[in-house]
Amino acid sequence: MIAFLFPGQGSQAVGMGRALADAFPICRDTFAEADAALGAPLSRLIFEGPAEQLMLTEHTQPAILTVSVAAWRLLASRGLRPAFVAGHSLGEYSAHVAAGTFEFADAVRIVRNRGRYMQEAVPVGTGAMAAVLGLDEAGVRQACAQAAEGEVVSPANLNSPGQIVIAGTAAAVARAGEAARTLGARRVIALPVSAPFHCALMRPAEVRLAPELRALTVRDPEIPVVVNVDGAPRREGAAGIEALVQQVSAPVRWEDVMARLASEGVTAYVEVGPGTVLSGLAKKMARGATILNFESPDGLAGVEAVFAGQAS
Repeated sequence: MIAFLFPGQGSQAVGMGRALADAFPICRDTFAEADAALGAPLSRLIFEGPAEQLMLTEHTQPAILTVSVAAWRLLASRGLRPAFVAGHSLGEYSAHVAAGTFEFADAVRIVRNRGRYMQEAVPVGTGAMAAVLGLDEAGVRQACAQAAEGEVVSPANLNSPGQIVIAGTAAAVARAGEAARTLGARRVIALPVSAPFHCALMRPAEVRLAPELRALTVRDPEIPVVVNVDGAPRREGAAGIEALVQQVSAPVRWEDVMARLASEGVTAYVEVGPGTVLSGLAKKMARGATILNFESPDGLAGVEAVFAGQAS
């Protein structure tokens, strides 16, 4: 059984997806569709930069979505259909496009707004995120509780055993990092992000985004979408939308997502879109599984081989 995983923010790079667009009309058309939906030359920014513009959250989110959907559409055109889809944070929107829950053009517009609302929720420099390595969830929660002092700091991405990202006000995140080291964390790494995602500081963004999400035209997904908020599959469109609403300020429970996929019988994972972040996490959690990523034409044969192997 095969699952497709879609990456989130942090996987962006100038030039991503260009080889797909150059080689395949279905991918080229996807970039053109994104440009039309936004009324702006997103594809030029993706292919040519500048990097500092691509790094702005309101540009990064539609950019990664577009590259991921271009890659997905190529695979789908070859008849390569997974049993489950999931995406990390922003990637959950890519997963829903792949599953048919809502249209790509609508997704591009709404994730641009999502990025803008997230950035505007917290003034630049007042929030922070840090990766805590080598400490379990209970220890990270204890460190956050000790360090809060009336401010916000909490687990934001539960990525894999021993890799948990925290988010909150800059001062509280710094204190929680020190507390985590005292409790036995191997390393604490400050992350170069523009806002503290997936914590209570994002509630203003959630309030702004919720009515736009609920106004989307949706269908029940054709492929179950395993969601971030609880690691469970959504099989109805409305339920998928509510999970996206909650996701803005709730932690990404990626370890639970991967555990659920494994429990459903998934034995092969394909990261569809830019980068190898999710492939790397899968290698830590899904030992013995087939794991690969697809972001350029030279990866197509490998994905086709995985499907052929599953069918034989």
